[in-house]
Amino acid sequence: MQEEIKQFQAIYDMIVEFFVNYSFQLLGAVIVLLIGMIVASRVARGVLKLCEKKELDITLSRFISSFVKIVIIVGVAIIALGKLGISVTPFVAAIGAISLGAGLAVQGLLANYGAGLNIIITRPFVIGDTITVQGETGLVDEVHMAFTVLKDEDDVRITIPNRHIVGEILHNSAANKLAETIVGVSYGSDPEKVMEVLHAVLKKQGVTEARTPLIGIDSFGDSSINFGVRFWVPTQRFHELRFGVNNAIYNALDVAGITIPFPQREVRLLNEAN
Repeated sequence: MQEEIKQFQAIYDMIVEFFVNYSFQLLGAVIVLLIGMIVASRVARGVLKLCEKKELDITLSRFISSFVKIVIIVGVAIIALGKLGISVTPFVAAIGAISLGAGLAVQGLLANYGAGLNIIITRPFVIGDTITVQGETGLVDEVHMAFTVLKDEDDVRITIPNRHIVGEILHNSAANKLAETIVGVSYGSDPEKVMEVLHAVLKKQGVTEARTPLIGIDSFGDSSINFGVRFWVPTQRFHELRFGVNNAIYNALDVAGITIPFPQREVRLLNEAN
């Protein structure tokens, strides 16, 4: 019992001695750290507002703001440790060793973050663009450091790790997506009249606003002249508008008296001479 009391007394004396000798340094370190965190937050908000004023991409703006805040906090922490007489050299060495081990353990995650930084800096696409990558197509809804989120017409969220975007073939069609269809009409139809009807349908359906549609003879089939129709529609309404255009084309051709022929085969029977 006496030995335990002595140990407790030794610990108590050590704590008292520490606070007597380092109380002002500790108080100064806490004050420096608090002031530094306040300054870091205000500077980060100022940087974010400046980036928004310069009309930078929101993802890039937030990244720059967060990076500035972290740099200031790390610098203040080093100053605070110095106030306590603690050398930061061993910490730097330890952080380096830990970073090396962590880098090997989470190589895939770091690759995603590196690719995310590349996307933020080079900006191959921004929120609201329609992209196709790795066989997936959708409207860019969110861009994060580790992954990018696409959203399609069915409101399905598609999450793609950024390392599968950078370095791959990327299709970016802004906010719209190309729709294509083939319309076959009989050989007796007037091609000019057919194209006039098709243009009128697209204009009525409101799909001519993004880009001028392309309509022309695509091929000559066995039973029909095949007209190709290419037009751009908002990605979020792609199937809705494409189906509506197809229905409207069918009805408009019927009203105009233009025939959509069935596949036909001509069979001739030759009488053999006796």
